[in-house]
Amino acid sequence: MQELIRRLLAEMGEDPAREGLLDTPGRVEKAYRFLTSGYGADIDQVLNNALFAVDYSEMVIVKDVDFYSLCEHHLLPFFGKCHVAYIPSTRVIGLSKIPRLVEVFARRLQVQERLTNQIAETINAKISPVGVAVVMEATHLCMSMRGVQKQNSFAVTSAMLGAFRNNARTRIEFLELIKLRSTVPGVRESVSSGLACVGDD
Repeated sequence: MQELIRRLLAEMGEDPAREGLLDTPGRVEKAYRFLTSGYGADIDQVLNNALFAVDYSEMVIVKDVDFYSLCEHHLLPFFGKCHVAYIPSTRVIGLSKIPRLVEVFARRLQVQERLTNQIAETINAKISPVGVAVVMEATHLCMSMRGVQKQNSFAVTSAMLGAFRNNARTRIEFLELIKLRSTVPGVRESVSSGLACVGDD
């Protein structure tokens, strides 16, 4: 990888041998290994058997989980907040495991839509809840640093499974509880129906 990075620097018009860039290939390799460490993660080990039988059938929400990922189209960062909810049927997940699950999938080359679905589908597969909901809101540097260069744009994606997809009242309750509509300027009502949208101040 380091040799590839040296070649990339040269293709950019830089001198990989100059003092300021001598250690850059090693630093970049270390950074990319960390930022893509989700490929080597085992979901079962991450959850570490933190799946518990509990007599509880109300909504469980973990909101405002910070995440950082890399866009697979430009290898530029996108980052923001993730909100996760589920309604247990027979089991719950240890609360600290949900941010860890978000991190596993975020630390891969991603698109936000797939990242949102992977989190929801994994929770659904592991504990078979009554329903799962995931909403992610993110700033994409591939939009703000290049291309359209809209610094105030952001993307909102959602994945609604089970009761959150089939029951409008449950879905709206979740969106109200995470205060999505009041804390994210420009989000349209289409989010309430499980559609992705982009807002621009």
